[in-house]
Amino acid sequence: PITASRAVNVPDQVSDDVRRRVTEAIARTGYVPNRLAGGLASTRSRLVAAVVPTISGPVFLETVQSLTEALAERGYQLMLGQAGYAGTREDALLEAIIGRRPDGIVLTGILHSSEGRKRLLASGIPVVETWDLTPTPIDMLVGFSHLEVGRAVAQYLHGRGRRRLAVVAGDDERAKRRLAAFRAEAQALGLPEVQTVMVAAPTTLKSGRTALAQLLGGRAAIDAVFCSSDLLALGVLTEARAQGVAVPQRLAVVG
Repeated sequence: PITASRAVNVPDQVSDDVRRRVTEAIARTGYVPNRLAGGLASTRSRLVAAVVPTISGPVFLETVQSLTEALAERGYQLMLGQAGYAGTREDALLEAIIGRRPDGIVLTGILHSSEGRKRLLASGIPVVETWDLTPTPIDMLVGFSHLEVGRAVAQYLHGRGRRRLAVVAGDDERAKRRLAAFRAEAQALGLPEVQTVMVAAPTTLKSGRTALAQLLGGRAAIDAVFCSSDLLALGVLTEARAQGVAVPQRLAVVG
């Protein structure tokens, strides 16, 4: 058993003949090593857990794919969990993940419950928070400022000569911060009140279509729409085409 264990876990420590015989036995029997027991012995699980709000839309898929490929190159596997946008499932997910002692955890956003944050800090597991910025990360942080995004889009549309702005935004916290900054910057630029339609997260193409139909049916004419997701923007583009609204000549659209 010791020799077989070495052949599986530290193959450089056995001869080529032993490694070949063990490999053949594994193939013949369909044996799968007990990674939990091996992890207890080596303190390494070779697993990294990632928590995202959803995989129903494309926005997080590149992150998941990149993590999968980069980790696989280094001998790790990715374990994926969906927390939703309300945040109610994240604590239960984190408890299950931490209990399995992965070698790392990747989280979407910085808005965790106090209990979740306490558990992550106490676990000693390396943590990477993504898609946001904060001066007090749990461990490591890779992200951007949603406030700066909102301000930058308002300035860009103003610079392109757009004066009657609208927003179609999901009701998640990150989208709300982009919306608040966008509105504040539009006001600072002396623009009229920003027309706003809020939709439920996760956002969909259909909710983008419905939101633009609502905006176009209102009293105030609009010449630009800032969407909190690319799926919403695609829905806005689809509805604009259906209603014969020229993009970008009459209506500018930002995802």
